[in-house]
Amino acid sequence: MQKIKKILIANRGEIALRVMHSAKEMGITTVAIFSEADKNSPHVRYAHEAICVGPPPSVESYLNGEKIIEACKQTGADAIHPGYGFLSENTDFVRKVIEANLIFIGPSPESMEVMGNKLTAKEAVSKYNIPIIPGSENSISTLKEAKVMAIEIGYPVLIKASAGGGGKGMRVVWKEAHLAEGLQRTTSEAAKAFGDGAVFLEKFIEFNKHIEFQILGDQHGNVIHLFERECSIQRRHQKIIEEAPSAALNAELRQEMGQAAINVAKSCSYYGAGTVEFIFDQNNNYYFLEMNTRLQVEHPVTEAITGLDLVKEQIKIAEGRKLDIRQENLHIAGHAIEVRVYAEDPSNDFLPDIGKLKRYRRPQGPGVRVDDGIEEGMEISIYYDPMIAKLIVLAKNRKEAINRMTKAIEDYEISGIETTLDFCKFVINHKVFINGTFNTRFVEEYFSPEKIDSSSQAGTAELKVAAVVASRLLKKHQLRHMTDWDRHDFSKWRLRSKNYQK
Repeated sequence: MQKIKKILIANRGEIALRVMHSAKEMGITTVAIFSEADKNSPHVRYAHEAICVGPPPSVESYLNGEKIIEACKQTGADAIHPGYGFLSENTDFVRKVIEANLIFIGPSPESMEVMGNKLTAKEAVSKYNIPIIPGSENSISTLKEAKVMAIEIGYPVLIKASAGGGGKGMRVVWKEAHLAEGLQRTTSEAAKAFGDGAVFLEKFIEFNKHIEFQILGDQHGNVIHLFERECSIQRRHQKIIEEAPSAALNAELRQEMGQAAINVAKSCSYYGAGTVEFIFDQNNNYYFLEMNTRLQVEHPVTEAITGLDLVKEQIKIAEGRKLDIRQENLHIAGHAIEVRVYAEDPSNDFLPDIGKLKRYRRPQGPGVRVDDGIEEGMEISIYYDPMIAKLIVLAKNRKEAINRMTKAIEDYEISGIETTLDFCKFVINHKVFINGTFNTRFVEEYFSPEKIDSSSQAGTAELKVAAVVASRLLKKHQLRHMTDWDRHDFSKWRLRSKNYQK
């Protein structure tokens, strides 16, 4: 076992801060990297040390593996945590980290390679008799091949990039007349996004849910699952709301799918934190979709219902320790929901928005957690992902979690940019979300911009009236009743509150 003393976090923003919190609690020194655009970011100030790795464009900074490894040498860091995105699933980078005698906090590059390609992943898990979506076993290189395969599996079909991920490199084709265009566009998109234009076809399962299982595996062959997350609310094939557990699973299905997830991990000798994703149809059939070989954005909902710190578990596994958690000792405690707060405009096809955060106030209260890496006055940059925060709530049951999340969204104050908060509030209070019958086509079937525009405008008008009334009443009360001591104490409270927000 090799004790980790100093971790360089090869990422930015909320996930960099998230990793640092856990590392510091373990007594581990932290190193932040930053681009020139992020020099004043909270994650830079929070780390024990920080080092600039280049200009704002990711390719010159957060994707520059050589500079990141050099930063480890300069600071004496003995391990790298990649977070998610950027280099977290780049096998060439992982191998260079290992060659530099550094610890990579994540799985082996060999496991990444197997699961990083959807075709090799399917081949690996097929040995365990895990249900797989009908589709091509190899990449499709010609339109003729695509036509034959599409007829064999039946329309609609999904054209997918073999090396794809993050909702990119996917296109649904409903009939043969659109197959040629879909094949050409998906191949081109895959080549640009992943440097690999290989694509394959599989049956598109309509009215499906997206359910994933969190797994942990150590370097001694032990693997457990930490239950499921429901991730069906998506836009552009990318998740925006997640919850744990899923309202769609009973205890028997949960156990069966959990074991399938464990077997997926065993099929590639996986260690570290990972996520096995399944498609779940309206007849309660499930099919292996893919495995994400990293920490997921939505990991906090799993932490909430299990009481575990997944980043600490990642670090312990990377040190070579055995898992000290047994499957039979894990239990679901309560219900958790996470909404991703994107700097996007839902009324304009969720296009990213940039600008200065004029006002930023986090919601607070029992069972409310905010993971972010921003603060009031910051500029939201065009260079990076538009997700600016994650809002998580935990309650004793799903109904109370929905109510708690609704209030937390209402208490979240963000101005200066457009965000997805009103959209998320609309979703979680929609009848199909409340009754659990929603699927991955929720946005297409139920959402239109005017549904949140009208409600938010009405809400804004009500808030303005309420604010004026409250302000006048408060001023009257203070003038009549506040003593010198009261004024002094109130001033201190405001000062403490301001410091707490930082």
